[in-house]
Amino acid sequence: PPIDPDRIGVLADFTHCIGCRRCEYACAKQNDLPHEELSAYDDTSVLAEERRPHAKAFTVVNRYSPPSYTDQPLDVKVQCLHCDHPACVSACIVGALEKNPQGPVTYDAWKCIGCRYCMIACPFQIPAYEYANATTPMVMKCNLCAERTLAEGKPPACVEICPREALIFGKRSELVELAHRKIREHPGRYHPEVFGEHTVGGTSWLIIADRPATEIGLPDLPDESPAEITESIQHGIFRGFSGPLMLFALVSVLMKSSGDRHKETEDGHA
Repeated sequence: PPIDPDRIGVLADFTHCIGCRRCEYACAKQNDLPHEELSAYDDTSVLAEERRPHAKAFTVVNRYSPPSYTDQPLDVKVQCLHCDHPACVSACIVGALEKNPQGPVTYDAWKCIGCRYCMIACPFQIPAYEYANATTPMVMKCNLCAERTLAEGKPPACVEICPREALIFGKRSELVELAHRKIREHPGRYHPEVFGEHTVGGTSWLIIADRPATEIGLPDLPDESPAEITESIQHGIFRGFSGPLMLFALVSVLMKSSGDRHKETEDGHA
């Protein structure tokens, strides 16, 4: 479906982030992930090393050297950016991942076959797999609190708990304007880049900071969505369902070969 021009988004202004890690707590609690009491997140020693989201934590905060205008460090929140044309959705051959026209990229565990193509396709390396779950492993990632943002019109849990308004929820189009206004009015505070405005075709999360995105853990990516590449590969392989049919045929040949060898062995023993 086409993207809604009034789709929702989040503007992350990391010049206001204080590294309180309350977003980590709120996200874990909202998504029933392992978490401690809120007071435990006052411990900022974990910021000494760069971290990545994983199957038990959809978002983490990393710390970088202080900006030129202050002696306070620059703290940066990491999570799924909810691309407008997500490569993970394009790569998923069973439709377990879906891009909602209003913004969120959501996941349906019942459809997932565990192929993990989404993990390979994501340019931000966000989807994580529950390798430790032997029976019902799922692909784990932020869903932009779709149960709140879409169903109730509330901001994501991480945005709601942010004490400094480093995270702002609203219409993406309005957030783009706000980001550019901030940059115009405070040129000494911001690097002139709104990451996510055009990156990989646009994302629901927009980021502004005092330095280039490549210096805060984000990759150098083109404006073109990688979904165009994954779609061309997928359509080439699975055109006319030829890919699955070829796979089924290969498995059938292997099973028959194994059965013939088993029968020959039994005949030899007889």
